[in-house]
Amino acid sequence: MRPLDLSAWSKLSLVQQFALAGGVVMLVSAGVGGSVVSNRIEEVVVRNTANATALYMESFIAPLTQDLARRTDMTEASRLKIGELLADTALGKRVVSFKIWRPGGLVVDASNLETVGKRFPPTENLKKAWSGEVRADFNDTKDEEDEAEHALGIPLLEIYSPIREIKSGKVIAVAEFYEVATQLKQDLIRARAMGWLTVAGAMALIAVAMFAVVLRGSRTIDRQLSALKDMAARNLALRLRVQGAAARFASVNDQALRRIGADLHDGPAQLMGFAALRLDALQGQVSGQVSGRAAEDLASVQRAVKDSILEIRSIARGLSLPDIEQKSLEDILRGVTEAHAARTGTAVALHCQAVSGLPAAVKICCYRFVQEGLNNAWHHAEGQGQEVRVSLRGDLLEVQVLDRGTGFAQLPVNFLREDAGLGLAGLADRVESLGGHISFANRSDGPGAQLRMTLDLKEAL
Repeated sequence: MRPLDLSAWSKLSLVQQFALAGGVVMLVSAGVGGSVVSNRIEEVVVRNTANATALYMESFIAPLTQDLARRTDMTEASRLKIGELLADTALGKRVVSFKIWRPGGLVVDASNLETVGKRFPPTENLKKAWSGEVRADFNDTKDEEDEAEHALGIPLLEIYSPIREIKSGKVIAVAEFYEVATQLKQDLIRARAMGWLTVAGAMALIAVAMFAVVLRGSRTIDRQLSALKDMAARNLALRLRVQGAAARFASVNDQALRRIGADLHDGPAQLMGFAALRLDALQGQVSGQVSGRAAEDLASVQRAVKDSILEIRSIARGLSLPDIEQKSLEDILRGVTEAHAARTGTAVALHCQAVSGLPAAVKICCYRFVQEGLNNAWHHAEGQGQEVRVSLRGDLLEVQVLDRGTGFAQLPVNFLREDAGLGLAGLADRVESLGGHISFANRSDGPGAQLRMTLDLKEAL
């Protein structure tokens, strides 16, 4: 047996699915309904015919069998009268055989004299006839006592009619008649055909009506699906354009930051360095000539200039990017963590799965994410338990920055709100421009917080 091909079924239209499934249901329903109606028609026709024949026969047979109320067998005179009644008469032409039954399956009279005096196992119809019911079977002569009737080879209606004592109404015997049912057979064939045609016609009308409704609904759904596909295609094209524009903006922004960092390093940092040198020379020239408040002010200016130089160079390094194109993601992130550790004096653990073939935009995004995440961990968790994890599951790249600080008693509803600073908000825009997502939560394995970035590389590549 072949397994059901669900993929082929799902490819069919709604109308085709209804035609197949509904057709099977309609055929089964028509078969069951036609069979029930046909059997019911046969049952009713056979019962009515049997009742009419039994009533007719009882009017002749009952008066001739009243002696069975007083004795176990029939008198010879009664048997002769019944034989004369069914011989060479119109009734005899209809009734080809008969039996008179006594309790226990004893045949006390029959058209086939070989069965008289014999006992046969009582059939279900014979038992019910003894309870006062008129029973009948159409063309069913397979019982042991029906051998002679079966040999005739013609359709017969087997009727069991209870015989009652006229005075008391007690059932004293059962008369079994075999009526020629050639015409009944033809009537049943016509009745069955009419029943089957009626059921089939009704099912066909129902199927046509339902098919029309489903066809109309299917066409409406097809039009709506077509419109939704067109809208989805337009939305996808628009999303890709927006995502591309955001990515280009992020790239331009990185280039601008790099220029700003270079300008700070080559401009103000150099000028401040020159000022520091001149201040050192000036201090040597005036050494011993100034004292007190003037010497302290000069020393303060020297310290401020040198601190400014360090701050400018730190800012310039933060704005500048490493050699993204030539380095792997692991090397880039190792540089970020080492720079952060050198600047803050805290340790950072890096666990990075080997990932290759990433575009520059993705590498820059990961660089900025880890850089901003470590800055936040240093500010909010004082650099405790800083850790960076990078994993790749299929096409989903996941980068996490974790710490072992106190975490948050209540997580902010929107940690990217404007008053959280420009760093995270700008970082979220960068990640979302590549089709990614940023989430923030407390750690599940103990105290601390985690900043997570997930990026679908299929959309980013």
